[in-house]
Amino acid sequence: MSLIAVIRRVSAIALIASISVVALAQPQPSDAHRQAAVEVAESLRYGHYSDVSLDDDWSRRAFERYLEVMDSQRAYLLRRDVDSFRDLETTLDDALDNGELERVFALYQRYHERLESRLEWILDKVNNGLDYRFDTDERIEVDREGAPWANNESELDELWDKRLKNAALTMSISGQDDSEVRDNLRQRYEGQLSRVRQANGEDVFGLFMAAVTGTIDPHTEYLSPRQGESFDIQMRLSLEGIGALLQTEGEYVKVSSLVPGGPADKAGVLEPADRIIAVGQEDGGMVNVVGMRLDEVVDLIRGPKGSVVRLEVVPAQAIDMTRSRIVEITRDTVNLEDQAASSEVIEIEREDGTHRIGVIKIPTFYVDFDAWQAGEEEYRSTTRDVAREIEKLKREDIEGIVLDLRNNGGGALQEANSLIGLFIDRGPTVQVRDARGRISLYGDTESGTLYDGPLGVLINRLSASASEIFAGAIQDYGRGLVVGNQTFGKGTVQTLNDLSHGQIKLTRAKFYRISGESTQHRGVEPDIVFPSLIDPEMIGESSLDNALPWDTVRAVQYRHYGEPWRYIESLTAQHRERITDHPNFVYLERQAELARQLREQHTTISLNREQRKREMEAQEAEQLSLENQRRRALGLEPLEDWADARDDDGEESEEPEENEPAERAQVIESAEILLDYAQVSRRS
Repeated sequence: MSLIAVIRRVSAIALIASISVVALAQPQPSDAHRQAAVEVAESLRYGHYSDVSLDDDWSRRAFERYLEVMDSQRAYLLRRDVDSFRDLETTLDDALDNGELERVFALYQRYHERLESRLEWILDKVNNGLDYRFDTDERIEVDREGAPWANNESELDELWDKRLKNAALTMSISGQDDSEVRDNLRQRYEGQLSRVRQANGEDVFGLFMAAVTGTIDPHTEYLSPRQGESFDIQMRLSLEGIGALLQTEGEYVKVSSLVPGGPADKAGVLEPADRIIAVGQEDGGMVNVVGMRLDEVVDLIRGPKGSVVRLEVVPAQAIDMTRSRIVEITRDTVNLEDQAASSEVIEIEREDGTHRIGVIKIPTFYVDFDAWQAGEEEYRSTTRDVAREIEKLKREDIEGIVLDLRNNGGGALQEANSLIGLFIDRGPTVQVRDARGRISLYGDTESGTLYDGPLGVLINRLSASASEIFAGAIQDYGRGLVVGNQTFGKGTVQTLNDLSHGQIKLTRAKFYRISGESTQHRGVEPDIVFPSLIDPEMIGESSLDNALPWDTVRAVQYRHYGEPWRYIESLTAQHRERITDHPNFVYLERQAELARQLREQHTTISLNREQRKREMEAQEAEQLSLENQRRRALGLEPLEDWADARDDDGEESEEPEENEPAERAQVIESAEILLDYAQVSRRS
């Protein structure tokens, strides 16, 4: 998944904070906006991979999307505001086709008036003192997306009174006194109001375009001229900042994934789905970013190499925002060496002796394009580096190789294609279907294989794009076992096209496996599944709105190199027997189940201080109990506080392999499974 697709994917409240107009000046669409709207309509209708119909049905969906992008939490607009613009439900297609954007801008202006008025109301409440009692039975909804529109302002007054009370309670429980609570809330909402009063018609047009393209698929998007000019900079954000891909979720910015070898990955202080609520520079004060637009948060996090950024983070599994912690990350550039393939040998003790399995970690699919285009013979690439690691492992007398593609978000398609060629003797690798239905077939044209022994591929939910093509091909060929978790499901291709005003990133093609199955939406299903803490409803293509569906095309002809599916049942049974009492796997399964239960149970949170504390303590007690069960089984000292779990590096003991975290346990178990496969297939 491209960084830009993640950065520009927005949801309502994150945009609310910064898209508006200068007071007393209503934004109007310019001639450039009108022309760009017409060109976007033509691009979607005639250039998108799907058969896009901009009709009344689309208008209804676009109208709802526009409202969602502005006010997904139903916190500002009233029912009568929405009803007074219902004509757009059947005319947005015409407005886009003809560039007639006045009603679109007028709806935004109504929203802006409600937003500005509400922020002023909030600041009056804060400035007049928040005299709240935290001993009532009140509760507040965690997520109001899809809630009915308020009938009158008094309903929204009640909602916002609860929101302020919740914010004050959250800050109070985290240790802030009344003065600090007031100052922090004032800073938060004064900042939002200031941004609301600074935006212009360009922002309104961009907001509408986000709604228009978002109805089609999550990777199609409009880039304004300013965004287009900074495209290269944005593409490098993951490499010149902290190395984290971000997206919005309600009013919060959350971590989508970490760049392998990046500063955040190396520091080990962030995890997918963690929420960032404040950002600070070096020793400076923290800036609250709740409700701030995503690109503004990215600007705060980005900075010169070697400087330190401080993030206040709420862990992904927390149901309450009071358990935040501040982490420090030194900004840096991700070097090619940091993302290069590397290998090790896992030794497995069995009754018949010691067995050796090679493991090659492949963080991304990379190639030094400059050196390659210059004709240099020794240019760096994934395939070349993996080939060197294979030769090294062969000399180590290994009985099989596991390729670790966890967290590999893709990269150069040519490298996935050529890497497959190291393990098969010529043949197709992937099909690409374009918008006209034409299918191009890519494959390995070189005869011979570099390694033809037992092979395993380890994947997880953050394995995407080129990683999915590779894993799918290995699985289809029967060339090896695929273990881990269902992959991301990014099976589409985008191109960037110039408009008279801005650019459009358009989904133009779709990937298909040689079996004919798409990698889109479903990703690759492993042969043997590992437990995981990554929730597929929060991370992955299927979690994105309007993601293109899974489908199939005709399979191509290819040979089978083996029949691993014959042994899946027995291999799974051996795997389950091994992990039944394995502390790290037991912990993963129970923690994942606990997280699921907490999400289902906590649709509301209490505004009673003691009840809130009891709910928090109960959750943390369960999490701490699970962690300490794991630690006792590994011979480690138990923790006294759940908050220490993210900061603890573990301790040394007589069995170092048993002390490794869950990610390491997955590597070792993958080696065990591959050894089982090698032995059973050899006997057959």
